[in-house]
Amino acid sequence: MTSPRGLRRARIARIAFGGAAAAAALASVVVEPSAPGILGAALALLMGAIALHDARRFVIPNVLNAAAFVLGLAHAVALDPGAAMEQVAWAVARAAVAGGVFLAIKLGYRWVRGREGLGMGDVKLAGVAGAWLDWFAILVAVELAVLAALGMHLARLAVRKRPLRAAGALPFGLYLAPAIWVAWLVQTMMWWP
Repeated sequence: MTSPRGLRRARIARIAFGGAAAAAALASVVVEPSAPGILGAALALLMGAIALHDARRFVIPNVLNAAAFVLGLAHAVALDPGAAMEQVAWAVARAAVAGGVFLAIKLGYRWVRGREGLGMGDVKLAGVAGAWLDWFAILVAVELAVLAALGMHLARLAVRKRPLRAAGALPFGLYLAPAIWVAWLVQTMMWWP
């Protein structure tokens, strides 16, 4: 049973995640006041939901990954309706490569270490990144997520005065999901090809 303090902290976390996701959704429409911006707002909300769920349960729901992927394909079409099939093909190719790299890391880590290092939700979320982001932005999102995850984990260990353990776990989707939206926003503002 969860204590009243734990329930209060969980409620505060949900409110904070919801507020951050709503602000990100609004920023998406302000930066791009057209169909891609509206889809970016939906991305912000989905990434917030994924981050919150992964933070609490260490699981990324398939339904959220699937919704984000489908919206990524719609985003590809909205970027260039005249070349919709080509845009969708590139989005699917990027998703396959990004997801494939994460799957290779997952399988390689399990082979070398004999235990799981990444979950399949993280692999699918990498595919979502590929559907939404250009090649360079995918790298930006992954780098942001890795640096944020490591920084937060090391800070948490330092505050608690605990040593770094090889078996420590952290919810990577908590960091990758918001990083995908941030990379999308920067990509949209800068529009790198």
